[in-house]
Amino acid sequence: MSESTRSLREVVSILHQKELNVTLLGIGPVSEVVIRATLELARDMEFPVILIASRNQIDSDELGGGYVMGWNQRTFSEAVHKIAGEVGFDGLLYLCRDHGGPWQRDNERYGKLPEREAMRRAKASYLADLEAGFNLLHIDPTRDPHCTGTVPMKTVIVRTVDLMEYAEEQAQRLGLSAVSYEVGTEETAGGIISADAFEQFIADLLKELDWHHLPHPAFIVGQTGTLVKMDRNVGHFDPENTEKLCQIARQYGLGFKEHNADYLPLDVLEMHPDLGITGANVAPEFGAVETRALLNLARQEEQAVGSSCIEPSSFVPLIQRAALGSGRWKKWLVKEEEHLTEKDIAQTPEKLKEVTVVCGHYVFNREDIREARRRLYDNLIALEITDSPVTNVVDAVKEAIMRYVDAFNLKELNSYLKNLTTD
Repeated sequence: MSESTRSLREVVSILHQKELNVTLLGIGPVSEVVIRATLELARDMEFPVILIASRNQIDSDELGGGYVMGWNQRTFSEAVHKIAGEVGFDGLLYLCRDHGGPWQRDNERYGKLPEREAMRRAKASYLADLEAGFNLLHIDPTRDPHCTGTVPMKTVIVRTVDLMEYAEEQAQRLGLSAVSYEVGTEETAGGIISADAFEQFIADLLKELDWHHLPHPAFIVGQTGTLVKMDRNVGHFDPENTEKLCQIARQYGLGFKEHNADYLPLDVLEMHPDLGITGANVAPEFGAVETRALLNLARQEEQAVGSSCIEPSSFVPLIQRAALGSGRWKKWLVKEEEHLTEKDIAQTPEKLKEVTVVCGHYVFNREDIREARRRLYDNLIALEITDSPVTNVVDAVKEAIMRYVDAFNLKELNSYLKNLTTD
């Protein structure tokens, strides 16, 4: 990342001022392959790379680390920049915290940590983000296991100000000048949905931020009706209400951010720039694409290895057991399937396949899975099925990302922003 990198808040401002018909793409770094695919494609298509890491994916060692390669914030940052150098990407690159805040790690929420401890851990995580050079922090205190229903708006604002105040103090202490913020949540169970409630939240929050001499955020997250379950979007995208929310956000100088854009139909994605959606996040879809590509290669290996003396990798049964045993599938089940048990899924081949595709990326870093993947790749080459299994998998992810790049009009945005002179 060059010294001339614009902050994301500056980029949002430019998109608004120049009335660019563009939606920025936030990509969840669910695996090393997804990161590499993103950087390679961004190099060729010249769009900004915005990697949005949840606390379950990337976090400090003190707080338990993350499931993506076991990386903490520092090692994640080092890995991203190393891969960027390897593939020759030198465009705009942003490391972002997605859903930072108290109880945003599964173990914190399920353990029902006391508020003081949950807030302490949230701040410790943000500090590690800043020390690792993260460019944007999502301040999201909308989860609270001690609260029945939706966390009251007043409580959300108080905690948001507290966390932003801490982050700003630490950023100044560290000499950081380009930290941007994202606020709000996409939760569909209540929360900020109607235009009136959305505007009230923004007005009240900005008033408090001004009172505390804190910066305005780059993005406000709003609910567009999207909802990801298993390997599909089961929500109901509402273009009319979305356009209203986008207009409100812009009136206050904020970019409107959509979460859960995974699996949306192409015609809906192509509406995003026209509606004024400034940014949209996609994460689990790319993990599923990688897993599906691996399973397809593994089945080709299974068919070919029978007539050879090569020992099979056993990748499919291994990752099936690991994905099912992780229990991560529970949060992705559609309502009608929430009664299913691990035994039920294990005894239903099609459902087991679906769970494996959706949750495979959670277990990529397990040593047995990594070893099986290495054996799979070696076998594919030995069996002359493909010269480069890695390239096959990376290309599958690139194809999935490209759908969003096209729909969001992102091609050559890096060049435009680089050459833009300040008025």
